[in-house]
Amino acid sequence: MSEYNWQKSSYSTEGANCVNVAGAPDGTFRLRESDEPDVMLVTSGVGLSALLTSIKTDRLTGVRGGAGRLRNTSTWDR
Repeated sequence: MSEYNWQKSSYSTEGANCVNVAGAPDGTFRLRESDEPDVMLVTSGVGLSALLTSIKTDRLTGVRGGAGRLRNTSTWDR
């Protein structure tokens, strides 16, 4: 597996429960949760954009912890 340049949300702390994102050479994106770094979600730019829009507009219902808890994951450190 190639190494990715993982970025962490600026709202994440140094502890657990961090969401990371990385661009892949094939143009897709990888998302992972810091507690299980070997498990990745692969998505397109369109899919990532739709996820972030859903988070920002609080359209994620039925998500553990509620959408409000996820809202700030759309701001990524560069």
